[in-house]
Amino acid sequence: MKILIILTSHDKLGNTGLKTGFWLEEFASPYYTLIDAGTNVTLASPKGGQPPLDPKSDEPDFQTAATERFKNDPKAQHALDNTSKLSEIDAEEFDAVLYPGGHGPLWDLANDSDSIAVIEHMFAANKPVATVCHASGVLLKAKAPNGDPLVKGKKVTGFTNTEEEAVQLTDVVPFLVEDELKKLGGEYTKLGDWLPYAIVDGNLITGQNPASSKAVAIEILKLLFPGN
Repeated sequence: MKILIILTSHDKLGNTGLKTGFWLEEFASPYYTLIDAGTNVTLASPKGGQPPLDPKSDEPDFQTAATERFKNDPKAQHALDNTSKLSEIDAEEFDAVLYPGGHGPLWDLANDSDSIAVIEHMFAANKPVATVCHASGVLLKAKAPNGDPLVKGKKVTGFTNTEEEAVQLTDVVPFLVEDELKKLGGEYTKLGDWLPYAIVDGNLITGQNPASSKAVAIEILKLLFPGN
């Protein structure tokens, strides 16, 4: 099985002067869950090369077994430093797509035509489309085969308004993931702040926050390897 992981190329946190990017745990935990299951993982980003890491996700408080494993894994580091350019990716070659979060995707991947095309292709082909945390925002402009918003009528989750308030970025982000999913007709649900929560509706898998990263990857594997 071949799985595509798409990461952000955006590194500016609005007009704060601070850096953002992808959240390390949201990449590392699914990455190892998927490769340990024997899948072949390809990394891509809009600009290709090394995607920006949200520096906050590299702080001691946010380290996990998966992030520590990554820091001692030259092969994985090399793969991350050399992501493929998203425009050169053929979605037909992959069995599933996963988007790690971090705030970066809200600025670039949410509006990226190549990303939207991948999502629409995979969804229409009934292949798993998975997002973690803020990355649920990448679904907003994607359409279902009938022309409706892809999330309309779908059970979904993503970074909550209260979690955004807790990190004090409500007025910085271009949109609130929870609000936008609801506006498009998504059947949005959530658990308490920072609790792991992943929800599946058909081939669409969404996770609420960083703690949900591994759960999202496990749901991908359940769809790819039913009965295992």
